[in-house]
Amino acid sequence: MRLIVGISGASGVIMGYYLLKALRQIPDMEVHVVVTEGAAKTFEYETELSVAEVTALADVVHDHTNMAASISSGSFKTDGMIIIPCSMKTAAGIAAGFATNLLLRAADVCIKEGRKVVIVPREMPLSRIHLRNIKELSDCGCVVIPPVLTFYNGAQSVEKQIQHIIGKILMQFGIDYKEFVPWEGAE
Repeated sequence: MRLIVGISGASGVIMGYYLLKALRQIPDMEVHVVVTEGAAKTFEYETELSVAEVTALADVVHDHTNMAASISSGSFKTDGMIIIPCSMKTAAGIAAGFATNLLLRAADVCIKEGRKVVIVPREMPLSRIHLRNIKELSDCGCVVIPPVLTFYNGAQSVEKQIQHIIGKILMQFGIDYKEFVPWEGAE
């Protein structure tokens, strides 16, 4: 399996790190990563991780300005893309087909090729403009997984909440995640 991970400059870049760690554990998984300039700044603000530490978890790292990268073409086959977190700027760019960086172009390619694109939009509250763009992405076939809190699984820490979100994302690609606690039903 080959996936693209885009990390854009919204709050919550740590979720991208957790996703890359989870994908690293999957045999025969090839991961391509694109980190935007905004995401690199957000890693500095929100974490003690360097971008180099984060991208070291991927098989291939693409510069966000390299519009000639392999993932910029539909002839480079992938199983899809995950954008985590997905800033509202990124959502707007994808929705408008305004591919001014490699992350936007890779998403555009996945959509045009009918490949799965999962976005994890990160903003609160959502304006009508944000909702319109997210709806447009959903109408184009993107799966929208907002990073909302869950409580039925006993997730008492931020890390457990993130692991739940990662599990929900990976389910979209048919991947089981050992840290995910599914709902088992109640009597």
